[in-house]
Amino acid sequence: MIQENRHPIKGLVWPRLIRGTLLKRYKRFLADIRLKNGHVVTAHCPNSGSMLGCSEPGRPVFLSKHNHPKRRLKYTWEMIEMPRSMVGINTLIPNRLVKQAILQNQIQEFSGYDNLRSEVVYGQRSRVDLLLEKQGQRCFVEIKNCTLMEGRTALFPDAVTSRGLRHLKELQREVRSGHRAVMFYLIQRMDAKIFKPAHHIDPDYGEALEQAAGNGVEIMVYDVQIDLQGICLRDRVPFEI
Repeated sequence: MIQENRHPIKGLVWPRLIRGTLLKRYKRFLADIRLKNGHVVTAHCPNSGSMLGCSEPGRPVFLSKHNHPKRRLKYTWEMIEMPRSMVGINTLIPNRLVKQAILQNQIQEFSGYDNLRSEVVYGQRSRVDLLLEKQGQRCFVEIKNCTLMEGRTALFPDAVTSRGLRHLKELQREVRSGHRAVMFYLIQRMDAKIFKPAHHIDPDYGEALEQAAGNGVEIMVYDVQIDLQGICLRDRVPFEI
């Protein structure tokens, strides 16, 4: 098993959360939120996607507060409450959560490796989210945050993604070089029954994902257990491409 100092809890614990109401999200990384005391604060929105379907004004949201003197915005938007589930919108969470789950041997498909590194340069101009290694064997893992839902179907991406296309090409190159490559989708909500690529939003990505799977790139989809205490990996979700 991979050896590294780690928290014994099988999941990530939120800092103290502050409830508010979303007024608007703008310039991608900013959100105005009314707190319970009536004050309006501007929070950092750690999500560069469109956040289609999970950024509706009037929804309850939950913020963390950070008092570091170098921070311009003291609040970070962490979750939004949707009708069927809390939804984690912080795109930094999936990498941290999947890494922790691998270290704690929660993902059987990644067992047996003895070294794990993050943000490793590979390909032409990319960094792989996680690189697993054992005795010359390498497994490249790209992780994507999924929040978009239509009915009970989780969809990715929520906007056209040239970066996502590049990652699929890089993973296929690694497979051709004899390595293992995995496209890992983390659904940061609890109400998905199935995962599909969002062909209607980015048909090129959907086509590229189908091609990548045909060329040996593995696809894994997991959802989470998420509440006001923390977030942890839950179950594998079936997918169709």
